[in-house]
Amino acid sequence: MLRPAWMGSNHSQSALHMSNPAPKTRLAAILVADVEGYSRLMSQDEHATLASLDEARSVFAREIAANEGRVVDMAGDSVLALFDSAAGALRAALAVQQSLAAAASDLPDARRMHYRIGLHLGDVIEKADGSAYGDGINTAARVQSAAHPDCVAATEAIVAVVRGRVAVDWEDLGDQRLKNLARPVRVFSTRPAGRVLPQRAQAPIAASSTRSDKPSLAVLPFTNLSGDPEQDYFADGMVEEIITGLARIRWLTVIARNSSFAYKGTAPDLRTVGRELAVRYVVQGSVRRAGKSVRISAQLVEAESGGHLWAERFDGALDDVFDLQDQITAGVVAAIEPSVRQAEIERAKRKRPENLDAYDLYLRALEQSYIFTPAARTTGLSLLDAAIALEPDYVEAHGVAAFCLQQRYLWGGRAPSDREAALRHAEAVAAARTDDATALAFAGLALSALDGRHDVALVMVERALERNPSSAIAHNVSALINMMLARPEKSVVHAERSLRLSPFDPLRHIPECTLAVAKMASGEHEAALACARRAVEANPAFTPGLTTLALCLVRLGRIDEARATVHRLVEIAPDTRIATLRERYLFANSLGFDSIAADLRAAGLPE
Repeated sequence: MLRPAWMGSNHSQSALHMSNPAPKTRLAAILVADVEGYSRLMSQDEHATLASLDEARSVFAREIAANEGRVVDMAGDSVLALFDSAAGALRAALAVQQSLAAAASDLPDARRMHYRIGLHLGDVIEKADGSAYGDGINTAARVQSAAHPDCVAATEAIVAVVRGRVAVDWEDLGDQRLKNLARPVRVFSTRPAGRVLPQRAQAPIAASSTRSDKPSLAVLPFTNLSGDPEQDYFADGMVEEIITGLARIRWLTVIARNSSFAYKGTAPDLRTVGRELAVRYVVQGSVRRAGKSVRISAQLVEAESGGHLWAERFDGALDDVFDLQDQITAGVVAAIEPSVRQAEIERAKRKRPENLDAYDLYLRALEQSYIFTPAARTTGLSLLDAAIALEPDYVEAHGVAAFCLQQRYLWGGRAPSDREAALRHAEAVAAARTDDATALAFAGLALSALDGRHDVALVMVERALERNPSSAIAHNVSALINMMLARPEKSVVHAERSLRLSPFDPLRHIPECTLAVAKMASGEHEAALACARRAVEANPAFTPGLTTLALCLVRLGRIDEARATVHRLVEIAPDTRIATLRERYLFANSLGFDSIAADLRAAGLPE
């Protein structure tokens, strides 16, 4: 990344010529933006990245000017702009993020340019040549670094000024200690889906009184872009398959085809669709067929705000139209499930604590269950206890509780009460005969890992995959159980399927670790090391991943690195010893415990 002049320099500047006008200090709303992973994008494709950067600069210039701002600098992948109005700066930032998301909707996620934008209200020093400096700009730059990709972060000064003028939902990120700033800064975040009011306030659209508290979704007819009306059957068939696939996700309410197809041939406002069908999310897309090839674009939109949550493009050949439909349906369903779930988690996090129901508590706990730290498990279990107290038969909550307690028992002290509680929650899931794939998978894992009931666990996971073949979590758990049973070939199939279905899944460290063990078992130690590093990179607190990484390093003769990895492992789980690994390291059967013990003993793990 090029270093913009406004970020400062290590070199002293020569004195200004006496004839130059003195710099002026004024209060301004400051916008700073930067691309996440710019170096990675450049290393992949310089020409495409530079073309995307030029397009993004044009969007910034247009929206900044439209909101009465001034571009100060666009060095490298960064942007600095000043505004007389805090509301103008926020409107520009939101409009930029919305425009960039729409422009990139046809690109694969790995090629999209994701901007972080930070806003601050503070003093700036403006020189006659148009450049600008000052602590206010430095603060905005640091706030930008705290922003989520595709979102806008702002200081409390900005939020206080724009309340009532720009209608957005703010998430309070709390006091942040930012680099090179002496005092913590309170930071707020909003998504690009924030609904920006025009200059004259308008009443917000009231949500339908019949809308469920649980997530609901409609799949609209896909637009046929082929220019051939006879191809409508293909587009309609594609949508029907997607509706059927999504309907297998038990926690998601999917509107029937007859209702959603009432919009065929129209271009409805999605907020109207959301209100009329009482849904929170809408899937829309297009089908373009040319000869024996077809391109399908799909996107997931939050109905009330119109914000894009996910978009993807699928290309294929029509040699076997039904096989192609199956492939695309699996891809769409697999991507939409985690996208909707994450959107629901974010929605629950924005609710006030006194307004949380059992579903909101479950969503907050689910996010904690992915983290794999003692503090996260404790927080998650507290939330789940509250959810189950409100709804004792809440099967999904019982499933996640079994998962959290299984983690805590194996890697948090092996307290018998945790094992008993985990099995009790897993039994509650089994007795309920639920169709929820996540609950079935988590409960099956607890029964397998803590009680050796592998056959029962596999039946539960198989039922999960029958109900939802696109469940990355169910494939993930199936891979792990099969590895516990020393079936690496079958395990690899499910692990690779899990990663293919959900490459950015919050639990992807588990299938990566599973693949590392499988490759170690077959003697592919370099390939195993790469998988183990990806597992640890995805979740640095994942103790089985650190254990696997240490084993890979020992087998490659890199003892010093293995010792450092074991040191990190023991820092996270202080009671880790050779003796405790037989029970807690679930991959032991596939590698042989004696071999594992010898390798980790060489890496310095105590007996």
